[in-house]
Amino acid sequence: GHYPVRELWSRARSCWKKILTHESRSILVVAHNAVNQALIATAIGLGTEYFRVLLQSNCGVSVLDFIPKSEGGSPEICVNRLNQTPSSPISAGGGRKTSTRIILVCHGFPQNNLEGSNPFSVDIPMNMLGTIQAQKIAELLLDAKVSIVVSSSAVASVETANAISRVQEAADCLGADCVPRYVDAKQVADFDVENILHKTKKDLTSFQPLQSSWLKGFEEEVKKELWQKSGVAWQLLLEELSKGSSNPENVVVAVGHPALHIAMMGHCLNLSDEWLGLFHLDAGSISVVDFPDGPTGGGVIQCINYTAHLGRWSVPITKIKGKYENIVT
Repeated sequence: GHYPVRELWSRARSCWKKILTHESRSILVVAHNAVNQALIATAIGLGTEYFRVLLQSNCGVSVLDFIPKSEGGSPEICVNRLNQTPSSPISAGGGRKTSTRIILVCHGFPQNNLEGSNPFSVDIPMNMLGTIQAQKIAELLLDAKVSIVVSSSAVASVETANAISRVQEAADCLGADCVPRYVDAKQVADFDVENILHKTKKDLTSFQPLQSSWLKGFEEEVKKELWQKSGVAWQLLLEELSKGSSNPENVVVAVGHPALHIAMMGHCLNLSDEWLGLFHLDAGSISVVDFPDGPTGGGVIQCINYTAHLGRWSVPITKIKGKYENIVT
């Protein structure tokens, strides 16, 4: 008659009632990793079946944004960060041990992101900040032997993917007698979502810079099309993961627009398009999904919007301080 995880979820709901009575705009919560898992899940409306699916590591920081609605009522809740740790999520990891994973990489800053123009163009190369971010991503991924890099055809995505491939191929060839390791790389049309976002009747420049829950601002038909295409893209990644199942270290890297990765994480968690806007991603960030039971098993999210590798070349989580409240667990 004792159900520990159900009790954990019940306690987390009670904790929120106490936490949210504070008048502070930013609140720090320090607790056991299981409690933090329950706090995050109950905040965004996920049940006990998600225990040990959204990981929390020792000293891992997760950030929940509570965004007030103009009409009042309950705020929108968005996971700004999940499990950002002092150590690399690629080398250290957490939860059940596995070398089978999908790493979602948001391409580096394109030139228009700093110039205030259309943030969804496919023909814009990265600016200097984006180029540095791509190199930082490539260095972080040296802790894994990448099997394949899949990207959209957007110029910034291709440039980021190329940086990752070049560093991966050079990593095993630093000595005079070494032979370069080939990393398969390809562009996939199902990763191109910018054209879908362009179908909105709203001013696209109003989405810049991309803030928490920005995807909720699009029309329902746009979000549904994005959701359908991202579902195809996610299945493609699972197929790529299955192809290398005989490889003891099977790592698939996907490079694309934040909107694509936000939607694909929803598919990973078996959610619906109503959940679009649940997560936030920054340029140059990575999100890691582990598959301890193989490609046919459920994905375990190691981290979301990890940017510690970017250092000063990142956008801090306080970038829009005062616009909404932060809850840190």
